[in-house]
Amino acid sequence: MGRRGRDKPNEVSDNWPLTPLPDAVHEAVRRYVVNLRTAMGDESIRAAAARTQVNYSTLHAILDGDAWPDAITVARTEHGFGRRLWDGPVALPEDGAGERGQDRG
Repeated sequence: MGRRGRDKPNEVSDNWPLTPLPDAVHEAVRRYVVNLRTAMGDESIRAAAARTQVNYSTLHAILDGDAWPDAITVARTEHGFGRRLWDGPVALPEDGAGERGQDRG
């Protein structure tokens, strides 16, 4: 049985990444991309790739909405720009309760 495919970011939104999304997981990724674009400012994708040690084509695909970022990419871009780009666990319940919240200790 094959793995179920998932839509690309630019397939879950007609205006990726400019329009907020109702799905919490997609919205977290959208905000990461907006934060990454802001951190880059006028810097080129090639310069950002060199700064973050993330492949140019990977950054390009993430910024265009052709690929989802993975944890290594998020960590490398945050380290390279010296700032937090991922806003946090927005997919968790509002009160932080639940099995995941209770396991912390």
